[in-house]
Amino acid sequence: MSRRRRPEKRTVKPDYKYNSTLVAKFINCVMKKGKKSTAQSVIYNAFDIIEERTKERGIDIFEKAIENVRPQLAVKPRRVGGATYQVPIEVPQVRQLALAFRWILQYSRARGDHGFSKKLAAELIAASQNEGNAIKKKVDTHKMAKANRAFAHYRW
Repeated sequence: MSRRRRPEKRTVKPDYKYNSTLVAKFINCVMKKGKKSTAQSVIYNAFDIIEERTKERGIDIFEKAIENVRPQLAVKPRRVGGATYQVPIEVPQVRQLALAFRWILQYSRARGDHGFSKKLAAELIAASQNEGNAIKKKVDTHKMAKANRAFAHYRW
């Protein structure tokens, strides 16, 4: 890691179908081994499945799910005088998005359906209704931060 300066943040071009940078970032997170067109088809198929099941636009459900899964608080370990404390911190905007994407993908891969598009669609629908494992992970993270409020003064 360079000590001289921080590299500038790269901008992600919006995807071609919905013209959304959020969807483009999600496509990049789903992508494995550089197969972007495969990741795009998986996500667009998931949005089509969502539209069939809920009779709403797939991108609206996706945005609602991401908004519901984003964590505002998290804990970060701090070492103070030989003891390690879990200190609650506010999560930066970029990290909120990264954690939301990661949790949705992790728990959709763990689902039991056949085909990743179906798994992803089911997890996004559940997250948009404040249900599912990704929401449970967010709630657990918030509970951990609330439980460790006493150590908030160790934040620096």
